[in-house]
Amino acid sequence: MKILSMLLLSISAFLSLKHGWDAFQPANAEQAKMMTDLGITKTVMPYFGVFSIIVGLMLFFPQTFFFSNVLNAITIVLIMALSLNAGNYKMTLIEIPFLAMPLLLIWLKYPFKF
Repeated sequence: MKILSMLLLSISAFLSLKHGWDAFQPANAEQAKMMTDLGITKTVMPYFGVFSIIVGLMLFFPQTFFFSNVLNAITIVLIMALSLNAGNYKMTLIEIPFLAMPLLLIWLKYPFKF
């Protein structure tokens, strides 16, 4: 169980940090269209980036582990809601496993506690 928890924690932190970093990079045409379809403007992207990086770093600390996973789950539900609003059902379905990850991490608990 601890190994699974450590693996999921690593994946979740990596994804949060990667998405946060990508928010500061120039988006390619496909990414820009997807963000526009969701109603996310270029001006808001750096804020999402900072938020995502902070949430990714919070995962590593036992005091903020639970809260970080809750924020991750809320962010994913927000993306799913924006996708449904835009009529992009495929993106909504793709996000389901990513929604399960923070919820599973909450259930598995922080892996490095002794």
